Amino acid sequence: MTRRDVYGDRRDWLKFGVGGLTSGLLGESLIGAVSADAVRQRHDARSVIYIFLSGGLSQLDSFDLKPDAADGIRGEFRPIATRSPGVRICEHLPLLAQRSHLWALVRSLTHPSNSHSHGHAMMLTGRTAMPPGFDANRPTPVDWPSIAAVAGQVTRRRGALPPAVVLPEKLTHMTGRVIPGQFAGQMGPRRDPWFVEAAPFRSRIYGAYPEYAFTMQPEAPHVRDDSPFRAPSLTLPDGVNRGQMDGRVDLLGAVERHRPGRPIPAVSTFDRNRELALSLLSDARARRAFDVTNADLRVQERYGRNSFGWSLLMARRLIEVGVNFVQVNLGNNESWDLHGSIFPRLKDSLFPPTDRALSALLDDLQQTGQLERTLIVMAGEFGRTPRISTLPQHYRQPGRDHWGAVQTVFCAGGGVRGGQVIGSSDRQGGHPATQPQTPENLAATIYEALGVPRTAQWYDQLERPHHVYNADPIPGLC
Repeated sequence: MTRRDVYGDRRDWLKFGVGGLTSGLLGESLIGAVSADAVRQRHDARSVIYIFLSGGLSQLDSFDLKPDAADGIRGEFRPIATRSPGVRICEHLPLLAQRSHLWALVRSLTHPSNSHSHGHAMMLTGRTAMPPGFDANRPTPVDWPSIAAVAGQVTRRRGALPPAVVLPEKLTHMTGRVIPGQFAGQMGPRRDPWFVEAAPFRSRIYGAYPEYAFTMQPEAPHVRDDSPFRAPSLTLPDGVNRGQMDGRVDLLGAVERHRPGRPIPAVSTFDRNRELALSLLSDARARRAFDVTNADLRVQERYGRNSFGWSLLMARRLIEVGVNFVQVNLGNNESWDLHGSIFPRLKDSLFPPTDRALSALLDDLQQTGQLERTLIVMAGEFGRTPRISTLPQHYRQPGRDHWGAVQTVFCAGGGVRGGQVIGSSDRQGGHPATQPQTPENLAATIYEALGVPRTAQWYDQLERPHHVYNADPIPGLC
């Protein structure tokens, strides 16, 4: 019997049973995510939630205000005191201000690019230098693997779910162009993280829909957006009950026991995917982790009944059921890219759901004792220009442009000493003044929080080893 015969026969057996669960129920992205190599490091039950603000959060209007700077540099917002002496942040982040003892700021992260695609790639992979052949317009096989993909390869799966998950959507430009830096790149597509596609693509709607959705033009505060927030439906297909599924699994087992010869790689990969699909169907806690829109209404209200709140609630639940790394993309279509109307957009549309959801996440992780073992990082692909800009041909109100030279990174949990600031920017908030940090330092901080040893390696498609760490973790943070 040929390899094709074996694989074809087994596929036919599975087509009407559990095989449909792997390809149809869970999606091809899961199949790629769970076929990573065996674990190459010690097991350590630590977790990371990486909140990514695509578009670029303005450091000068959030966590590094410059109230004494000249007109045209300082923004409209006032700094307010936090619970930590000497640490002041934007007045429109009051809930986070009350919880400053739980978080720290790194005000000096820097890289050399003002390009969205290059900035995304740097901050999502932890590599400043682009690989030869990098294409800013699309992901390619030469890209460095994302931090999520590396975490998926070098940490051990601790439950029914893959070790690395990205939600609620891939990062996509409003034109439909998929942004590079999110995938496994040189490790190969089968090692992509699992992308939970809960948010439908919306080309002209931005922000935390439905409550805080907005458009760039016209410049109304909010718009109606009833696009549903969908989580994976981890249920059996219509007409198949649990007893029938178990019977089909038993039948498949009988077939496999009579399978001759050595395991076929493609079949072995399919076996692992099928096993994960079955474990998901039998794990009530894993299924519940995704069912955030049906959570207790009081919980939903604390997080916010919008895509930001549901996403961070899902991230918390995924950590609870054993996922090691969760990347949460807060803001489709580069929502934080505010070249105009920056102050009303931040005040009315972006800061309220972020402040609410992130504060609820901190509270829940602290109350359950998980915060100490869960690092939360929040960053974007870059910061914004010190000087306020005006583009009257596009916007009626001013904004700020792309600025890779400095941004502020928010860190909490995972041993982070709260109430402190690491590094500083200059008087205009345009460049690091002390303790400059790089994407490599941030990635190393994440890997260390995951318990990845300094000797760890990731492997490309030719099984060549590459160092996981390319710098030291940010000093003084923990």
